[in-house]
Amino acid sequence: MPAAEPSLDNPDLANGMAEPEPRNPDRASNADRDLWDRIRAGYRLNLDMDNDRVRAQREWYARHPSYFTRVTTRSERYLHFIVEEAEARDMPLELVMLPVVESAFDPFAYSHGRAAGPWQFIPSTGKYFGLDQTWWYDGRRDIKRSTRAALDYLQKLSARFDGDWLLALAAYNAGGGTVSRARRHNEEAGKPLDFWSLDLPRETTAYVPKLLAVAQIVRDPERYGVTLHPIDDEPYFASVDVGGQIDLAQAASMAGISTEELYLLNPAFNRWATAPDGPTDLLVPVDQADEFRERLAALPVDQRMRWLRYTIRRGDSLSGIARQHRTTAAVLRDINDLHGSTIIAGRTLLIPEPAADQYQLSADARLAKQQGRDRAGRQRVDHRVSSGDTLWDLARSYDVSVRALARWNNMAPGDPLRVGQTLAVWTENGAAAPVSGADRQEMIRKVRYSVRRGDSLYAIADRFNVSVSQIRDWNNGVQGNRYLQPGDRLTLYVDVRSAP
Repeated sequence: MPAAEPSLDNPDLANGMAEPEPRNPDRASNADRDLWDRIRAGYRLNLDMDNDRVRAQREWYARHPSYFTRVTTRSERYLHFIVEEAEARDMPLELVMLPVVESAFDPFAYSHGRAAGPWQFIPSTGKYFGLDQTWWYDGRRDIKRSTRAALDYLQKLSARFDGDWLLALAAYNAGGGTVSRARRHNEEAGKPLDFWSLDLPRETTAYVPKLLAVAQIVRDPERYGVTLHPIDDEPYFASVDVGGQIDLAQAASMAGISTEELYLLNPAFNRWATAPDGPTDLLVPVDQADEFRERLAALPVDQRMRWLRYTIRRGDSLSGIARQHRTTAAVLRDINDLHGSTIIAGRTLLIPEPAADQYQLSADARLAKQQGRDRAGRQRVDHRVSSGDTLWDLARSYDVSVRALARWNNMAPGDPLRVGQTLAVWTENGAAAPVSGADRQEMIRKVRYSVRRGDSLYAIADRFNVSVSQIRDWNNGVQGNRYLQPGDRLTLYVDVRSAP
């Protein structure tokens, strides 16, 4: 899977991600039971490897010790659970540090390859492993479910490559087919079949050394001038079944924690409430779990959510009402048992509403913060998406890159647009007139691209700032990475301003 790139300019990757809240001072300290010692005791990979690729990654972390400390501090909420799960499967405990490489332990990390969550699942792989993705909930960010899915995936890949964990890690990043093809190529050439001997994509050749470098630093942090945030070897959170949908601000208040802390433990919930169709479990700090259960049991069912009864007016549309109340037409149809978009003036709609303005880590709040972040030397223009708009066309119209436009709006370049969606466009000249059609055509060139070893449709699309669907359209619907072979020729239409 594409790994989220570390950012030293924006170290708090989770939109101001807070340090874990203080634990109960009355609780017995487990300072003599350090989680890092437990992790080191479970190491099984060859960490004596010290080639140039590992050394380069290790030296980067060693040159940025504050970054490493921040990331390990961020891991405190999640790491004990991950260790328990990996140990139960008898897996090498070096693997529990993979979220350092994938997401810097930011549960809200979202990469340009549409990968999300601490383990960076792309949508299709997430669905394959049972991680639901809806307007309310994204299982790729669910701490428990995504961890179990990631470990399932790694075990499956390890079995595919006869227990070779380095090949499994490479396949987790690049795909099992990519690694298998590289091994077949080496086998035909009489070359070794181990990870270090394979011709793999550039990202993958660095990916495995990154994990080994992290494990080496954790093994001996003082040697590399790095400070690990101390973590007690005890559970950070407990799971509480809330039995149905509940407002997250209300749940946080009942648990005696901040709404931000609740979101950081339950980052899969996109909105102000848990999903109406489940899951119904919430993670809360273990010290608050019993009190939360007691208060939850005393809460009347009709007070779990705030509901608005809206009387439909002449001229209303379901989509317009949904936008006005920060929800979707699909949600309103589901709640009100509607089978289409037809609504009748005078009738009443039941609309879920947030109970407070305390949802700083909801999807809407994260988007607003990202869209509003100041971009030095640029001015913001808000673009309302119309039918037929694409990120590709809008980027050309406003003379910005596709990747930048996607990043400003918490999107990936391949994400679809919705009619009525508002995009923040940060231009160098404010509300500049879009580039004319004639000028735009002059900037597009037809390119015949020869596929190289290790190429995928995604990698090619990313390189030329186009989408995978466009490449398929231009090349008679070529489907999937498995049909790409070195030497294949693809037709691309490339904006020469952003060509590599």
